[in-house]
Amino acid sequence: MFAFLLGLVILGVGYFTYGRLVEKILAPDDRTTPALEMKDGVDFLVLPNWRNMLIQLLNIAGVGPVIGVILGCKFGVIVFLIIPIGNIIGGAVHDFISGFMSLRYHGANLPKLVKMMLGAEYYRFFSFFMCVLLLLVVAVFINVPAELVKVSVLKSTSFTSFLSNLGVSDVPRTLFWAAVGIIFVYYVCATLFPVDKVIGNVYPFFGFLLLLGSCALFVALVIAGCRNSALFLESAAFKEGMIRQPIVPVLFVTIACGIISGFHATQSPIIARTMQSEKYARRDFYGMMVLEGLIAMIWAAGGIAIYNLFPELMKKSPNLVLERITTHFLGSGMGLITIIAVIALAVTSGDTALRSLRLSIAEIFGVSQTKFHSRLLIVLPLILLVALLLMWSARDAKSFGNIWSYFAWGNQVIAASTLLAGTAYLIMEKKNCLVALLPGLFMTFIVVSYILWVSPANTGGHGPWGLGIDLKSAYLHAAEISLFLGWLTVLRGRELARNGLEKEFAAEFGKK
Repeated sequence: MFAFLLGLVILGVGYFTYGRLVEKILAPDDRTTPALEMKDGVDFLVLPNWRNMLIQLLNIAGVGPVIGVILGCKFGVIVFLIIPIGNIIGGAVHDFISGFMSLRYHGANLPKLVKMMLGAEYYRFFSFFMCVLLLLVVAVFINVPAELVKVSVLKSTSFTSFLSNLGVSDVPRTLFWAAVGIIFVYYVCATLFPVDKVIGNVYPFFGFLLLLGSCALFVALVIAGCRNSALFLESAAFKEGMIRQPIVPVLFVTIACGIISGFHATQSPIIARTMQSEKYARRDFYGMMVLEGLIAMIWAAGGIAIYNLFPELMKKSPNLVLERITTHFLGSGMGLITIIAVIALAVTSGDTALRSLRLSIAEIFGVSQTKFHSRLLIVLPLILLVALLLMWSARDAKSFGNIWSYFAWGNQVIAASTLLAGTAYLIMEKKNCLVALLPGLFMTFIVVSYILWVSPANTGGHGPWGLGIDLKSAYLHAAEISLFLGWLTVLRGRELARNGLEKEFAAEFGKK
């Protein structure tokens, strides 16, 4: 219980101290924002800041701080410290810098920011990699909520009997694909229509459900912890089921969204294009990531508690564990509301992932998005690709597990790249770059060592394919590669400081 509460204190104190330090370095001012400068009524327009905060929170807080944390808390109670510390000095800084750069450069999406800060050569690799990642995100964030809908509806015996009487032979599969269809149609609508027409209207409701469910689970866990403090410790049965893989790098890939997530940097430009003032940047970017860290902490506590109570769940699907957490601690009524809130988390990240993919592709190829048919032209092939991924991921648990694994480490490649781009930006602006450089080097070390080490042979016969070398060698080579990339980033930042962006990108961007 102490470690859990200490982690919450770290998050709160970190926002008001380290968050202010980063804000002082970035120095937001009163210049005109993209929402006012480039208003088009579709993607560039002013929204009330409370809506922007909710949109950013729901955009970034997908299933990572729930499903990822339920998986990651099998590493033990150390997650209560790693989540908040990593969040404050890594994830929240990552979100703040990526959003702030977009504010300063006409609401540019992440690929263009990377092109500016890290150069055209890296941009070519990064753009393709990011688009593939966003496709995986959309597929994952349709699959997970559809699976949760199926699990929840199957608990209603009267409804399942009704479907059986109608001649439905495979009720679970029918429920899953019906949910997939509904969610997918919503994603397409949210992607095609102006940001204030769909996203801006439905997010307040989803946000209310999220906050209500999170608060209810937090209160229930605190009460349960006061009655039995051993719930948040590592019992003998819990230790038997713990993940035995190395915390570095595996934990930082498994718990992506609670600690740091590159996916967030693809979302930040959405509200960078709807913010009225730069002065809102710390609360909208840094603050919403801290709030996501709080959500991750709550679900980490729920995961450890339920695994202590029912150790057999450590071998079960995280979707089933999630359902057991909510019903055990909240009962059927509030538990259902909390599951709906988790479904909303996934849906409200998946829709903007598809939107970000459309915007990025349009930006890469220079396709205007003010006309509906231009947006539709880009979205149609994306629909086909996502449908193919969904059919593959839904074949069995192993297929979905593979998609999740590749999404998880690919997500952290994006995070490392974003932090290195932020480092170059700060050096160019002659500001303290360490707030971005140090977590950037660390995340580069994480993803490189993971790719070098991971393989079914090293992970007990499952997991994604990597090079599969021994851990010590993976650490050594990852350190070498990280320092080399960090050195190149510093050189790039100094080059930009000497020449400025105008010389290299005057026609394409134009510095504000």
